[in-house]
Amino acid sequence: MEKTRSDCPISCSLDVFGDKWSLLIIRDIMLRGKLSYSEFLQSEEKIATNILVNRLSVLEAEQIVSKKVSPTNKSKFIYSLTEKGIDLLPIIIEIMDWGAKYNANCPRRELGKKIKKDKAGAIKEYYEKLRNQ
Repeated sequence: MEKTRSDCPISCSLDVFGDKWSLLIIRDIMLRGKLSYSEFLQSEEKIATNILVNRLSVLEAEQIVSKKVSPTNKSKFIYSLTEKGIDLLPIIIEIMDWGAKYNANCPRRELGKKIKKDKAGAIKEYYEKLRNQ
């Protein structure tokens, strides 16, 4: 792990996932069920391959994601969230909620509507899904 900028908990957290791409990769695993490198490349944000490789290795080194050989294709890796990664769920939900609330160009889709109606229930539902994978 690299040297942190300060001992502030927000700064320490941003040192791990405060770049432009890491939370989007976590979102893809957590909320969109994406598991592989090729699936991450298909996201609408169009992450560059070199950045994806770098962010996946940082997230793996920080033990937010784990990487395993795919049981169906031995030449492919699949990524999943660790318990540490799953614990980011409420943060991801809050960021989604804030973005939908204050940006008219980011409308609430199905999950966003669930969050607006029952945030605690949506978080509980996703915790259960993630822990039972």
